Amino acid sequence: MNELPTVFLVDDDASVLRSVERLLRSGGYNVSAHRSARRFLAEFQRPEQPCCLVLDIAMPKLSGIELQDRLVEKQLDLPIVFITGHGDVPTTVRAMKSGAVDFLTKPFEERELLQAVRQALYKDRMKRRERVERSQIMVQVDSLTMRENQVLRLVVTGMLNKQIAATLGTCEKTIKVHRGRVMRKMNVQSVAELVRKAEKAGLFASPAPAELHAGAPATPRAGAYSPM
Repeated sequence: MNELPTVFLVDDDASVLRSVERLLRSGGYNVSAHRSARRFLAEFQRPEQPCCLVLDIAMPKLSGIELQDRLVEKQLDLPIVFITGHGDVPTTVRAMKSGAVDFLTKPFEERELLQAVRQALYKDRMKRRERVERSQIMVQVDSLTMRENQVLRLVVTGMLNKQIAATLGTCEKTIKVHRGRVMRKMNVQSVAELVRKAEKAGLFASPAPAELHAGAPATPRAGAYSPM
């Protein structure tokens, strides 16, 4: 099994494609080279190993910037290093705002491209780790009961147990029990750790369970156990 990082390369100039491909292979990378953005888009499959895209700006039918937009639309978070012989400030700004790692103007130094590729691959490794961590956290969140989920969301806002009890219409002792279960299921030792995991899980942006209404008792689900 080949575990080398993969660099996808898209440039309609055959001579540039060949020379950059040789450079990247000499740098120790797998290279998947394409003469058009459309061909790349049709054939792209994310490998198991870290990867990035070295992409020309000015190409017929589908430009590098347009390809970047398509990748964003498809939620393909692929780090991009742009290379171009026709760079301008507005294009550069747009590319960087859309998440490009670097923007190199032809002719560029070999070391510049290799350094940019290393940065892009590092970014991809970090993104992969974040996705794995978030997936693990979501498994923990999904293990919570509805009431535990409610308590979690209120704990991370900084509420005290008695305040949470008042909000949910129950007693403080019951909240302590739920809070302990939340800490165990989320595998954390402190509220700070719990807040970090809640942020990674996107709980601050996602809607709370339907029964959670500040200042009013929560109504248990039919058949659900919710000690009061």
